Amino acid sequence: MIVLVTGASGGIGASVVHRFVSEGHQVIAAARSGDALQALAQQYPGKVLPVTLNVGDNAAVNVALAALPPEWQAIDVLVNNAGLALGLEPAQRADLDEWEQMVDINIKGLLYVTRAVLPGLVERNRGLVVNLGSVAGRWPYPGGNVYGATKAFVRQFSLNLRADLAGTRVRVTDVEPGMVGGTAFSNVRFNGDDARAAKVYEGTEPLMPDDIADAIYWIASRPDRVNVNTIEIMPVRQSFSALAVDRDRK
Repeated sequence: MIVLVTGASGGIGASVVHRFVSEGHQVIAAARSGDALQALAQQYPGKVLPVTLNVGDNAAVNVALAALPPEWQAIDVLVNNAGLALGLEPAQRADLDEWEQMVDINIKGLLYVTRAVLPGLVERNRGLVVNLGSVAGRWPYPGGNVYGATKAFVRQFSLNLRADLAGTRVRVTDVEPGMVGGTAFSNVRFNGDDARAAKVYEGTEPLMPDDIADAIYWIASRPDRVNVNTIEIMPVRQSFSALAVDRDRK
């Protein structure tokens, strides 16, 4: 298979690259960090094609995919992994620029790459689109506001893709991880504040990127009669809170 992974320079994306290559597949690794992509490609000569790309730039997405070498163009699996969370302030104090960045990458970036790749999948009448959602798209939490909303979009867009693709052999899955450690996710959210980011995982045992990569590979390796619509994955040490109730205090 030829697999396109966005956000492939680290975290879950890099783990997905490693997993598919280890199973004998070719991977187009796309991300904004060219140096990290080159390091990946050097680990797997001829198996990883690095593509420096900002998914939030539609023109750049179309140019990059059109410029793929002919032997890399028949993509079988698209993993829309690129995404980010910024800030944890309540909506009334949130940074509007951060909201827009999340919409640009988590929603628009996913749309741009999907729209560029999907016609080829339909023409070949095979393939899989995996969109990285989040439990935040289903379960709200204070400060999650726009990040959670973008991930709710990912879930609904994935389901609607399947509705549009009825009658084809193209599959679509929304993968919704809970708390995942071993990535730059929280460092990005807190603008590089390593101490604050570390507090998120302190004293617990989160999922790791390889756990999500394993799930994605399992989905991709199912018989082509099987479509996994949505899969939600949380660490054992993460669960659900009671509904918040504001009470008068005497």
